[in-house]
Amino acid sequence: MESKIMGYLDGRLREGERLEMEKHLSTCAACQVRVSEFRAVNVLLDELPMIEPSAAFDIRMQARVAAEPAKQSWWAWFVPSPRIAFAASMLLLATVWLGSRPAEHPAIAEQDLPVVNSADYDVISSFAPLADLSQAASDDDDASDSNASQQM
Repeated sequence: MESKIMGYLDGRLREGERLEMEKHLSTCAACQVRVSEFRAVNVLLDELPMIEPSAAFDIRMQARVAAEPAKQSWWAWFVPSPRIAFAASMLLLATVWLGSRPAEHPAIAEQDLPVVNSADYDVISSFAPLADLSQAASDDDDASDSNASQQM
């Protein structure tokens, strides 16, 4: 009910709320004291003279409000600056230029042409270092196994 006291004093409560507040005030001494204190403050405030702002006050206030930076919307970052627009256009131009150039294939040496043109020539199976590699790997495994058994 205490939250409704100011509304009651200002006359902002609806009819039902006002009647409920008056009913509560008839039984609650603490709220009666609060209402009488707020009424006393209102009387004191009514006794103060009304201060009229000067004619220049309105002009100064409007100038201050106009000088405040405008709050930018979240769309503001979409507006490109000239530098960003220039950089983006140069990047697009470079991408189009590089994409439109014909692909340069490396020249194939004369000695490699039979290998490239032959469909049944398997480069991997005829590559001698690979054949030696499988034997070397198995030799290394055998050597490491024998060293491990000797150390035990």
